[in-house]
Amino acid sequence: MEWTLELVVVPITDIDRAKDFYANRCGFTVDHDSTMGEGVRVIQFTPPGSRCSIAVGTGIPPMPGRGDMAPGSLQGLQLCVLDIRAAHKELGDRGVGVSPIHHLGADGWAEGYREADWSSFFHFADPDGNGWYVQEAPTSLARRRPF
Repeated sequence: MEWTLELVVVPITDIDRAKDFYANRCGFTVDHDSTMGEGVRVIQFTPPGSRCSIAVGTGIPPMPGRGDMAPGSLQGLQLCVLDIRAAHKELGDRGVGVSPIHHLGADGWAEGYREADWSSFFHFADPDGNGWYVQEAPTSLARRRPF
């Protein structure tokens, strides 16, 4: 049986502000913006080239037996790109507050780009503080072999 991660719900406070951020600043595709009833709205976005989307919503009660996540509490979402310096510039030029590029080495984190597979990262947050990491991948997802 295949188990595919296809959607991550991102907790936000203002759905229109989130739509502006993810669509206009991050460049994610708006898959749909749906109103499902009085005060219930869901927007789904997909990062370019991704097989997984994110969704934000308002007025949606938690599923039975589940609680709500506080806006800004989702941390560690990760995107992979083939050119981290170009991605860093693109998001910065779009008005996203990006960290400097860092790399992970034998002595921990250091600022700057490192020419090694999977080593370079930067991070940013949405307007509510949900945290994203961007990592440079050596090849596109379609070309990677399973381990």
